[in-house]
Amino acid sequence: MEIWINPACSKCRSAITLLDAEGADYTVRRYLEDVPSEDEIREVLTRLGLEPWDITRTQEAAAKELGVKEWARDAGSRERWVKALSEHPKLIQRPIITAQDGTAVVARTDDAVRDALSRES
Repeated sequence: MEIWINPACSKCRSAITLLDAEGADYTVRRYLEDVPSEDEIREVLTRLGLEPWDITRTQEAAAKELGVKEWARDAGSRERWVKALSEHPKLIQRPIITAQDGTAVVARTDDAVRDALSRES
């Protein structure tokens, strides 16, 4: 199990606290420092069953500068979104937990973290 975090994010810290309390075996990826490649973002999106616009933090300054709220949300625009997430990792919703069963969850709640834990067995 891997968790993508921003240490400054309270939801990320809460997720780590819960994983630790449950004795989970996981790896931390500080995705702002260890930036995911476009391929890694595509893989996580497949595991999440989501599109890139579903995990984009549209209120971030970079999102506003890029004007992502105005971008088309369709198959033809998908790669533009993936590229933006890789070039501006702060736009990636967090935390994201990838489970050993090949799935992933955006773990913004304790229930979502528990869901990811349940996929480990």
